[in-house]
Amino acid sequence: MENRGVLIGSIIFVFGSFILMIGGLVYESYKAKQMRQLALSITTEVKPVAAAAAQDFSMYKTLVGDDGRDMVQVSEGPFVMGSRDNDSDPDEKPEHQVYLKSYFLDRHEVTQDAYDRFARMTKRIKRKIEVFEEDPAKLLKPEYPMIAVTWDDAEAYCKWAGKRLPTEAEWEKAARGEGKRRYAWGEEFVVGYANIDGNEDGFRYLAPPGSFESGRSPYGIYDMTGNVGEWVADVYDENSYRGSPYRDPKGPDQGEQRVIRGGSWRETKRNVRASKRFQAKPWRHDITVGFRCAKDIEADVVVK
Repeated sequence: MENRGVLIGSIIFVFGSFILMIGGLVYESYKAKQMRQLALSITTEVKPVAAAAAQDFSMYKTLVGDDGRDMVQVSEGPFVMGSRDNDSDPDEKPEHQVYLKSYFLDRHEVTQDAYDRFARMTKRIKRKIEVFEEDPAKLLKPEYPMIAVTWDDAEAYCKWAGKRLPTEAEWEKAARGEGKRRYAWGEEFVVGYANIDGNEDGFRYLAPPGSFESGRSPYGIYDMTGNVGEWVADVYDENSYRGSPYRDPKGPDQGEQRVIRGGSWRETKRNVRASKRFQAKPWRHDITVGFRCAKDIEADVVVK
């Protein structure tokens, strides 16, 4: 009888443990379901980048260049070139006044489609992308800015289009206007206003020119901050600002390197400031450098 009692007790214990285990599993399942529903019911607070107020750039005259691309007239007058900020580079100093006559500048960077038409018509050889950590095809789309061009390539395209490369001073005035703004749109960097290093702006690599409406310069010109660095006409000299003429400076007469402005999709926000200067051998051609063209105001030019 004693053995029978022990057996019955054991059976009851095992059965009770089983019931408790099932109950625990049911409770945990119910709890997990409640947590999932709670998580779904919570809306994650996303703070979108505040869009800049729509700006009216209609006061600036425009022109269609010989290559069929829009240009914007930059008005005659003075502006502040260079920087005196503590975090600026020595070759950006001294900050100084420059007076420029009026000129036209491409509203957008030259695209691969536009350059391809030039290359076909002139039978100019296109440079190959030698190194890229992923598939080079990700950088090659007709609507993307032209890359992998030397200074000579850029100059040749502009001449073909009845234009020229902008001077360094012309490029900087078009980028920052007559004030001392650090970026094309203002003093502070704003994520989503330009294509720089990282994915936060919506583009991992290149962006089609004109993708950042809020990042336009005071003249309504696109992508003066980031996307691709841009060749300008000037020879580079780290001390050129110390003896730069007041009116229409064109840079040193000779030197081994040329100037690139604007920074690229691989640069940090510090390196896309409007006053930042880069130097490079004129034969350099890589995936971060493109260009845009300028044009003198001519007596017979019809503007709209």
